[in-house]
Amino acid sequence: MLDYSRRTVYDADQEAFRETVRKFYAKEVIPHLDRWEEEGVIEPSVMRKFGEAGFLCPTVPEAYGGLGLDFRYNAVVAEENSYADSMVLVTLQSDVVVEYIVHYGTEEQKQKWLPRCVSGETILAIAMTEPGAGSDLQGIRTTAVRDGDEYIINGSKTYISAGQTCNLVVVVAKTDVSAGAKGTSLFLVESDRPGFKRGRNLNKIGQNAADTSELFFDNVRVPASNMLGEENRGFVCMMSQLPQERLSIAISSQAMAQRAFDEAVRFTSERTAFGKKVIEFQNTRFTLADLKARLQVGWAHLDWALARHVRKELTADEAAAAKLFHTELLWAVCDASLQLHGGAGYMNEYPIARIWRDARVMRIFGGSSEIMKELMSRTL
Repeated sequence: MLDYSRRTVYDADQEAFRETVRKFYAKEVIPHLDRWEEEGVIEPSVMRKFGEAGFLCPTVPEAYGGLGLDFRYNAVVAEENSYADSMVLVTLQSDVVVEYIVHYGTEEQKQKWLPRCVSGETILAIAMTEPGAGSDLQGIRTTAVRDGDEYIINGSKTYISAGQTCNLVVVVAKTDVSAGAKGTSLFLVESDRPGFKRGRNLNKIGQNAADTSELFFDNVRVPASNMLGEENRGFVCMMSQLPQERLSIAISSQAMAQRAFDEAVRFTSERTAFGKKVIEFQNTRFTLADLKARLQVGWAHLDWALARHVRKELTADEAAAAKLFHTELLWAVCDASLQLHGGAGYMNEYPIARIWRDARVMRIFGGSSEIMKELMSRTL
């Protein structure tokens, strides 16, 4: 259980909200984690339960069915979700994709989609990555060609989270192929449009319950009114939203790291070797002490970054640093915690095995650690 008693960024309102979230997870999420892991997908009805409980898209304005709260409420859900090692894609919905509609949607788009996003009726995905374009979004080849009052979208996307369950996708496409990044636009594409096809549920190393898919667009026609934001301004929109996405990943990583550490403390406190508890060996105690110190620094930094984001002061450079630091911390803590489990850590019956697998991708998606360093180095 996460200890938030010494946190500096939260007040009594968020603490009360956390208790409600925690009870919800204990009843509606944690009992089903093993089944979702085996099935490789979480049934869409789960998102409706999140919506009914008021845990989806807390920052959406009240005029569109949301709670109109600040990002700290998103962070509470993200922390509890990751500490439980839950692969419910609630942060994708609340922290990442819905923000595109909030910030760049027309009034008509907001009225139509935001209430459904808040309720969980609409499950969101964002289709950026392609087989030949990962962190380099300028290399996108999917096109959207104007034809009267419509755009015709052709191309393919891969590694799309919620690809199997989404019913509304923000698609990144080139509207001017000669303009590079300046020719990119965003489109809202409903999953029931002719020509839209889902590929297989991809077989991943970890995060098995979080469905991840290929998406195909074969002459998919969407009305011009489905464009999100201005034509050829998609790249600017994406760059503006990436800091919050990276902060969200940092939050999830810190909470997951804490869970890995807690599992190591629990296991070594119970396990006996050579006539004494494993935690009584100096190597174990020193390793755990080092991890505890690093986690302490991590929580303090996270509260600093979160407070700056709520005040709209967090820069892209700072968000990149947070994503880099917390995901690398996560991996270090997970790997050391698994090592302290010995052979048991390699067994799937122990939580640390799944946490370790699930943690690996955090250093890759949302911009790899190498990309974060490249972005930060540009400001030196």
